Amino acid sequence: MPIDPNRRSFVPTDAAGHFPLQNLPYGAFRPAPGAPVRIGVAIGDRVLDLAAVTDAGVLEGPAATTRAFHAPSINAFLGLGPDGWADARARIAALLAEGNAAWLDDPRFTAPPLHDRAAVELVLPVDIGDYTDFYASRQHATNVGTMFRGADNALLPNWRWVPIGYHGRASSIIVSGSAVRRPSGQRKAPDADAPTFGPTRQLDFELELGYVVGVGNPLGSPVSVAEAPGHIFGCVLVNDWSARDIQAWEYVPLGPFLSKNFATSISPWIVPLDALLPFRVPAPPQDPAPLAYLARQGDWALDIALDVAIATAAGRAGGRPAHRIARTNASTLYWDIAQQLAHHTVTGCNLRPGDLLATGTISGDAADSRGSMLELSWRGQEPVDVGGGEKRAFLEDGDEVVMTGTCEGHGVRLGFGEVRGTIVGA
Repeated sequence: MPIDPNRRSFVPTDAAGHFPLQNLPYGAFRPAPGAPVRIGVAIGDRVLDLAAVTDAGVLEGPAATTRAFHAPSINAFLGLGPDGWADARARIAALLAEGNAAWLDDPRFTAPPLHDRAAVELVLPVDIGDYTDFYASRQHATNVGTMFRGADNALLPNWRWVPIGYHGRASSIIVSGSAVRRPSGQRKAPDADAPTFGPTRQLDFELELGYVVGVGNPLGSPVSVAEAPGHIFGCVLVNDWSARDIQAWEYVPLGPFLSKNFATSISPWIVPLDALLPFRVPAPPQDPAPLAYLARQGDWALDIALDVAIATAAGRAGGRPAHRIARTNASTLYWDIAQQLAHHTVTGCNLRPGDLLATGTISGDAADSRGSMLELSWRGQEPVDVGGGEKRAFLEDGDEVVMTGTCEGHGVRLGFGEVRGTIVGA
């Protein structure tokens, strides 16, 4: 899909920022402490209050007539489907276009419709009913398999045939900036006869891309790979926190449970899939060729540069910025998002508006492109430099993990903002 780099907003936007007119991500916010939650879009360093422009009669169309932006989440808006999303996106872009600021003086406004983004409280933008986490990065799966099973048996026989995933816990998904309490559970040392109970000693992050279901499917009706993009509203950054020592003890035979259910952080802005279409690229080749129901239909790998940085407690006290420890790209995923969604529904499983699906940890080929501490420190054997002379095998209390994602090309730069989380003690 072409992108016009010359389109500008009357709201100033930094060329190095994340939120130009070509982005217009959706979020939910409180304009003041205790105020009702509002739905908005980010533009530059501002947030446009979509309920306010609807009430003033400035924004029209299906989203206005259904009062979809008056709810505390975007779920009602998701139910309008691709035509409703496209209509609202075009109308909002026209409102914010350069030379079209006169509507701000409309006497029907009872309060300013544009807010300082740094001054509002951002909350979860979507009511997430179900959450599914995939394991779609070949490099990540290979690294983890090598650690636990050896290089000769790194990828299990089914991995190149099946997009592996598990059902996660929606109730513990939190918005960026929320603290993450160190979980406790059973962990067993390799040389111990029995497990012990206590706080995890191997707390980790996982760098992922999440995508929000916009249009669901009826129970018993699979979604094909070709149809899958029409069911995806947009994407967020995901940090799926993990307790590796708890995970190592519990994951056989059924997989992650308590090691993953305590917290999953997401970025507060949902970047519409429409904004990401210009950044589609060919995905890595698949060998063997997938079964017919998983055959690729076009390019659905997304060229999104992903960074992870850590700000330690000592670093923040000393005024040091977060230290980047990893950079990778979502385009390296072996299974693309259309294949993941199609596989999820092939049994007839019904997805619903607001469901969150995530890719699993995204890692690249280089040592500094690994998307978890487990890989970066190679199971704790090679501690990672986090700046100021500090090193980490796994996360310590007071560490803040900061993830960012950006797309650059076609004369524009857009991004997801950040997903942040600080570890507090058990």
